[in-house]
Amino acid sequence: MQPHFATICNIDLNKNENNFNNRLERPCDGCEAPYGYRNHMPLSTNTSTFTSEVSRAAVSGNLDAPEGGFDAIMQAIVCRQQIGWREKARRLLVFSTDAGFHYAGDGKLGGVIAPNDGECHLSDQGLYTHSIIQDYPSISQINHKVKQNSINVIFAVTANQHSVYEKLAQHIEGSSSAVLSEDSSNVVDLVRSEYSKISSSIEMKDNATSNIKVTYHSSCLNGGAEIPTAKCDGLKVGDVVQFTAQILVTSCPTDPREWNQVIQIYPVGINESLIIDLEMLCSCPCERPGAIGYEKHSPKCNDHGTLMCGICECDDMHFGHNCECSTSDVHTGSDKDLVCRPDNTTQVDCNNRGTCLCGVCECEKRQNPEEIISGKFCECDNFSCERHKNLLCSGPDHGTCECNHCVCKAGWTGSACDCRASNDTCMPPNSGEICSGQGECECGVCKCKSTSEGRYSGKYCEKCPTCSGRCQEFSNCVQCQMYKTGPLKDENDCATNCTFVPIGEEKIVIDEEKDEQLCIFYDEDDCKFTFKYSEVNHKVEVHAQQERECPPKVFMLGIVLGVIAAIVLVGLAILLLWKLLTTIHDRREFARFEKERMNAKWDTGENPIYKQATSTFKNPMYAGK
Repeated sequence: MQPHFATICNIDLNKNENNFNNRLERPCDGCEAPYGYRNHMPLSTNTSTFTSEVSRAAVSGNLDAPEGGFDAIMQAIVCRQQIGWREKARRLLVFSTDAGFHYAGDGKLGGVIAPNDGECHLSDQGLYTHSIIQDYPSISQINHKVKQNSINVIFAVTANQHSVYEKLAQHIEGSSSAVLSEDSSNVVDLVRSEYSKISSSIEMKDNATSNIKVTYHSSCLNGGAEIPTAKCDGLKVGDVVQFTAQILVTSCPTDPREWNQVIQIYPVGINESLIIDLEMLCSCPCERPGAIGYEKHSPKCNDHGTLMCGICECDDMHFGHNCECSTSDVHTGSDKDLVCRPDNTTQVDCNNRGTCLCGVCECEKRQNPEEIISGKFCECDNFSCERHKNLLCSGPDHGTCECNHCVCKAGWTGSACDCRASNDTCMPPNSGEICSGQGECECGVCKCKSTSEGRYSGKYCEKCPTCSGRCQEFSNCVQCQMYKTGPLKDENDCATNCTFVPIGEEKIVIDEEKDEQLCIFYDEDDCKFTFKYSEVNHKVEVHAQQERECPPKVFMLGIVLGVIAAIVLVGLAILLLWKLLTTIHDRREFARFEKERMNAKWDTGENPIYKQATSTFKNPMYAGK
């Protein structure tokens, strides 16, 4: 079934802000007046047309934070012809937003009190015409229309709104929510991921009333026994999953008109369903006098009751399935009940697992004929014993369940017959103590103990990875024989105290099958040497690393001289830098002084205050004669 996508482009008209006429007409410069919902184009495979419509979509504004997204969702669901939904397709509706939503009741703030009718109200231009006529849809209305039209809703919202829409998705069948990036760059991956989740899972639902209980069973893709489940995950295209539905009438409705019901069983998000016409037999003709099957003082009831629909209704003096018991023959009053109770403190007959008939408990029958309830007071059964690995009393080879307890067969013990009676499985193959003397045998399995040296492990507690073992004993000999170091480095001491010769290897590798022990030590030169040993037929075999792993030598005198030289060089470099900076500064100051001196004019003119000592006067009347 091919997926069928629809996206919603929505602008909230804000029913509660009709008084802001100017802002409603022009919410912003160059913006179109707000509208509730517009269907720009029907569903199509023409991507170029879709791109063109998106680019030409008019921009509008919103006068409050929440949006009228529910109006848009409702119209996109119910206007099937205008949207272009196909009949045989999985329908996906992607709702993208970065804000909250208005829901039923918000319209009353703007004087819109008519409830949403859940019908299509799109004009020829694709505009929603009832934005200010009727209220927003409620969540339950959206959920009802989603189930009615088999649509999966994907809420692609920004991170700040994801928690709100995640809770909303829990109340709308077949919907999911995911985080959309701020620039919507991940929208394709988001839709692909959410569609993969939806298409790989199938869940069965029904519209049964409270008087009817529908139980689903399926093995999904496990191929084993059916388990109670209505959902299967991890499906791929071509997988076939079978569900079994069990319908149980829990009670008869008080209204006889509800005795005939039509139940619809359907997979979520898929436009297919199974219709069941159910007729409840809540009133039988055989319960009325004169009908076939109604017989007073019937011989089938030992002449002490009325046979109705095959069941005896006994008189006041008799009881039992066939009225075979007399109250006078058994006991009277409360004594009759005590006969079917183990003691005076018990308040129920036959441990509530049977019926008290004529002072004798008749235990109830189980659906599985192999499961039997027994005992004088129905206190025993053969199915309530302890289980091991989901097997009753560990299976028929180990024991049987008798009166709520496991009776084990020879060779087995324990409350669930899961323990071996012998300790043979705890004995090491090469003889020795039980669990190598380092543990206890419980149920045929060694439970190893922990000591101050370390914790023992292995099937027979024969291993101790953290224990030192004989490593310390062999270390001195390995040092003197391989590396000529250690307390026994003297040849005489080494030959006297060492009884083995280690085998040199380039690299020490542990062989688990030979039960080898790894030993690692550091000598007085801080060098690491590694060796391993094993004991075969009480003979010790030691393999040691040929060369020690020593840290590189550090020349302290060179480091000290290098540090001193570095300090001296840094000091000289700082002095030279200081001298260079001061020289540059002085030269700049001297150059500026020379420039100012060259520009000075005070030494090239005359002093206006200065007067010569000689004064010369001319007689204007003198003509030179």
